[in-house]
Amino acid sequence: MSDGLRPEGPATDRRAFVTLVTNADFARGAKALLRSLRLTGTTADLVVLHTGGVGADDLAPLRARGARLVQTELLPTSRDFNAAHAREALHGAAPFTKGEKPAFHTPLDNFAKLRLWQLDYERVVFLDADTLALRNIDALFDYPEFCAAPNVYESLADFHRMNSGVFTARPDPATFDAMLARLDSPGAFWRRTDQTFLQDFFPDWHGLPVTCNTLQYVWFNLPELWSWEQIKVLHFQYEKPWQDHAKAERLRVLIDLWRAYEGDGPVPDLAHLPNPS
Repeated sequence: MSDGLRPEGPATDRRAFVTLVTNADFARGAKALLRSLRLTGTTADLVVLHTGGVGADDLAPLRARGARLVQTELLPTSRDFNAAHAREALHGAAPFTKGEKPAFHTPLDNFAKLRLWQLDYERVVFLDADTLALRNIDALFDYPEFCAAPNVYESLADFHRMNSGVFTARPDPATFDAMLARLDSPGAFWRRTDQTFLQDFFPDWHGLPVTCNTLQYVWFNLPELWSWEQIKVLHFQYEKPWQDHAKAERLRVLIDLWRAYEGDGPVPDLAHLPNPS
């Protein structure tokens, strides 16, 4: 394993679903994600990259759900880079106006997901810890690098921008080194952190269908795109399903679905869930 990563045990498959956990809140999200992935029938490794901001008590449920835990250092970025991408500086220069970022969100941590290119796997599918896999997505391991879905949640104009909550990758130390060299170049500023950087690094990214990364705001902004029969990955962008927030009642069906996966009981049959009103 490469410098900056400390795994708990060896890989057991050449393929892995990978997520990143940087605090207790995202550990709670990952707990639901891990169960959702395993319920799809996948036999790929489930990997949780975790930073020093996650305590042992928060990691224990992830280990219990079959995750291979890999302690992950933050990237060795410069002081100027860190200052530009600190929460207050980033959100001041590029404010979020469409949704509410939770208080635990630390933008600089997002770049740690680039360390998945150092992992000891041939093929990886990354999923943010605030996603759920509703159907088997093993086919994504056969997709090329780099595939991601467009960032669609408000209008057709969203299709020009990718969302980095779900993507395919091929771990390679040379790719990781090239990423570091570009990431922290003089004056670099990545408006939406890893998402902006990855779209720049992979300008010819292959587009996945929105069903592979359906953002929760589609529920009320673009209800005609919603299809329980087709959605493979549901992504709780902006407000999280384990929070109390102003949009909770509008998203109640999705939040209740997430809570079912977080727990140990039965999960709803998607065919019986209501569609957006």
